[in-house]
Amino acid sequence: MHTKRYILSLALSATSLMCFAQANISPAKKQSKTIAITGATVHVGNGTVIENGTILFGNGKIISVTANGQVPQDDVLRIVATGKHIYPGFIAATTNLGLTEIEAVKATLDFQEIGDFNSHIRSIVAYNTDSKVPATLRSNGVLMAQPTPQGGTVSGSSSVVQLDAWNWEDAAIKTDDAMHVSWPVTPRFRGGFGGFGRPQASPEALAERTQAAIAQLTSFFAEAKAYSEMGKPEVINTRFEAMKKVFSGNEKLFIAADSQKDIVAAVNFARKFGITPVITGADEAYLIIDFLKENNITLVVKQPHALPNNNDDDVNMPYKNATVLANAGLNVVLSIDGYWQQRNLPFMAGTVTAWGLDKEKALSTITLNAAKAMGVDKTTGSIETGKDATFFISAGDALDMRTNKVEQAFIQGRDINLDNLHKQLDKKFSDKYTAEKK
Repeated sequence: MHTKRYILSLALSATSLMCFAQANISPAKKQSKTIAITGATVHVGNGTVIENGTILFGNGKIISVTANGQVPQDDVLRIVATGKHIYPGFIAATTNLGLTEIEAVKATLDFQEIGDFNSHIRSIVAYNTDSKVPATLRSNGVLMAQPTPQGGTVSGSSSVVQLDAWNWEDAAIKTDDAMHVSWPVTPRFRGGFGGFGRPQASPEALAERTQAAIAQLTSFFAEAKAYSEMGKPEVINTRFEAMKKVFSGNEKLFIAADSQKDIVAAVNFARKFGITPVITGADEAYLIIDFLKENNITLVVKQPHALPNNNDDDVNMPYKNATVLANAGLNVVLSIDGYWQQRNLPFMAGTVTAWGLDKEKALSTITLNAAKAMGVDKTTGSIETGKDATFFISAGDALDMRTNKVEQAFIQGRDINLDNLHKQLDKKFSDKYTAEKK
């Protein structure tokens, strides 16, 4: 009885703490008046920089982007941003943002399903717009994301969302933009005994297991392709039905692979089915640049703040990987694992510039290149006429944590609230200790 009371007390305490920690930030209202921002340095996102630029936007769309542009004299709201910088909204690729909230609480984890072939899973319907994490990202310029399912061999479909919405329908920029596959990998053989005193499988057995997994994946794709060519089947197979857009080209195929051998195998596998894949991870992509260029492969590269995979690798290779690939002419996207660390995405791009990549090219790895990889570059990813008015004003260089200071941000023309729980707590305790000193 006492135990039950104690558990109930803990549950009530946790609930009260969560209620106390709520950051009540409503999504911004639809843009009602045409706005002109003048005087800023505009980083377009495609490698171009416009000094003393003027951005005119209305009804959520960019009307014009000009140097020393004239502002119409009619009913236009003018924002003077002299000496400041404007960037397209950063895009967080292949993240479980909005699909998880507290890693230690299982009930808040909704990014992985049981089973190996889950092509019918759609991350968008599980995306939580009430998560407290996106508001912290917006404060650093991350305004869009690609919530991605994980687990199994075929994990399911991701979608592209903007980070200021009432529900997933409002948030969606493009639903089901990509199907995600994890290429079967042979575990490293260390010999001796594994867990619980059992001997580990031999290298031959591990390799055989991997080949069996690849054969299963090939069989699944072959059956799914045959199903997609049937027209209207008598019996609906939801897993195969979800693959139709992949074979028609209306949905991208993202394959996670790190070693050069696995990357080559994954690309050749996709090519057999008439698909040009996007490779994620790509740790050893720098070893097969010619092959990747010949096959027009886009790469979603892991964050540079990491250790090399192998003992004899260049210890700085994770820092240089994106630079080597981008300078070779490949379309490179920069990503970070997980969800809460996504607020550091611009600083990862900044790190890449320190290792030899032009700053505007580094900016493209988290803006236009990402939009191209996800198939949304016609509407977002850069500050160009006709695209969504999704960008932000920073007091300084947004790729440098010392000068990144987002002062105002717009998503589809809406002037969004940049408050978040971190800022609220900072103000609360700053007020407390300031009051105590008086």
